[in-house]
Amino acid sequence: MVAKMGRPTMENSKDYMLRVRMDKEILEKLDECCKHENKSRSEVVRDSIEERNSRIKK
Repeated sequence: MVAKMGRPTMENSKDYMLRVRMDKEILEKLDECCKHENKSRSEVVRDSIEERNSRIKK
């Protein structure tokens, strides 16, 4: 059998995409967080969700 070509599969792949509407002020705040933490918008949003979720479960 021949091995598949292309990118290797990830254990925790990100299969879902979310579109969010926000005003300019919120977008600027998001970008400020990204610059401060040296992370992408997606990383900052995922981290924020994880943080809020951990507070709920305490």
